Formats: sequence, structure tokens, C-alpha cells
Amino acid sequence: MDKADIKARIAQMNSKRDSLVELLERPNLGTLRIDVDQALEELDELIEEFNATFPEEKV
Repeated sequence: MDKADIKARIAQMNSKRDSLVELLERPNLGTLRIDVDQALEELDELIEEFNATFPEEKV
């Protein structure tokens, strides 16, 4: 996997971040809220790590 593939995948995941935020705002999520919150945190960490590793390629 080259840098362009990684950037494309990170951009794709970043575009779906809003869906996780929207899901997290639903009042009837129950215990699934913990998993969605964890996924959102991990996605944010992944994006931060990508931007730190490839600062010229920020997403």
C-alpha cells in the first residue's frame, strides 16, 4: 500500500465521521453509544496520526 492509497482511505473514513457524530446524537442509542464514541475517538486519533506523519498531505 502506498502513500496515495493510505491518503485515499483516510479521506474516505474522514468523510464518514459526520455519520458517527450524527449517530452519537441520537437519544435512543443505549449502550451502543459507548461503541460509537470509541469509534469516533479512534478515528480522530488515526487522522491526527496521519497528519503528523504526512504533514504535507493533511486531510
